[in-house]
Amino acid sequence: MARHAEPRTSRRSALLKAGLTVTAAGAALVGAGAAAQAATPVPLPVDSLTRTDAAAAGEGALAGVTHGLGPLTRLQLDPLANTGVDPLDNGLGTQVADFKPVGTDLVTGHLTKGGALADLPVAGPLTQSLLP
Repeated sequence: MARHAEPRTSRRSALLKAGLTVTAAGAALVGAGAAAQAATPVPLPVDSLTRTDAAAAGEGALAGVTHGLGPLTRLQLDPLANTGVDPLDNGLGTQVADFKPVGTDLVTGHLTKGGALADLPVAGPLTQSLLP
């Protein structure tokens, strides 16, 4: 006989009902405590409701953005850097006569070594001047 088709025993039903009753009582106590806490008002100074310092608010917002976006310049851009499966690691180069060899490693080299936005040759100094 399958487990769902077995007749339920009265002991099992009694334990289930007792557990549900205790759970419901606990939830009611938690809800009553939260309602009592929410009913208590927090007094605010009258001066803080009427006066707004726009300069301080602007400085605070700028500081929040700066400190929030600043660490993003140090994150590794290529998640596959320094692995054997990095598609940017496949460089192609050429040399004409006695000139210095030129290849794609000049562009992708910083990324394949695990570089961040601040490490890039052109974008790095720009981001450092915009975001400290």
